[in-house]
Amino acid sequence: MYPETDGQPRAENTIQYRWIVTIQGGLDAQYRHHPNVFVAGDLFWYPVEGHPEIRTDPDVLVALGRPKEDRGSYMQWLEDDVPPQVLFEIQSPSNRAAEMQSKWEFYDRYGVEEYYLYDPEEVTLIGWQRRGGHLVEIERMDGWVSPLLGIRFDMSGDELQIFGSDGQRFLSYLEVTALRDQDQRARQRAQKQAEEAARKAERLAAQLRAMGIDPEA
Repeated sequence: MYPETDGQPRAENTIQYRWIVTIQGGLDAQYRHHPNVFVAGDLFWYPVEGHPEIRTDPDVLVALGRPKEDRGSYMQWLEDDVPPQVLFEIQSPSNRAAEMQSKWEFYDRYGVEEYYLYDPEEVTLIGWQRRGGHLVEIERMDGWVSPLLGIRFDMSGDELQIFGSDGQRFLSYLEVTALRDQDQRARQRAQKQAEEAARKAERLAAQLRAMGIDPEA
């Protein structure tokens, strides 16, 4: 009755997919120790029970106060009637203006508190915040800090950069992998240095014992 997929791909191109994964992954990492913050990507949201035709699938959603549990979709009436408070959309070439306007109206109607739309091709970021019962466009996004998430948006470079509440930049999967590999190589170097130092110490101790000197003394 409530489909969990529409059979469409999660993203239309590699850029869009990379940004979805980067934002979802960054938020997942930020809230990894918070059991009651639910982060998801490309998940159907059904706000009204009994109306499966009323649905949308934001690229990334955040539901504060909801447990980290696997879901096939976000059925709001099963979530203490808590709507996702923060949503992200990544613009793709096929997104029509009418489609994006329809999504904005959906989010405005069903209680989203913050909504961010990023176009990686044009490097433009638009944000809305709920004020007086409606989503109102944020005047300046460069340097904006999300009141609910504490993340900061930086538009000063060639592309959007997002910094978590801890000040660390959200990294792509490739960047995370590169850092992990770098850390692994550093540990291997440190281990080799420690082993070499131990061998040198043992050689020195052997020389001292040969001279009749107790290396422990």
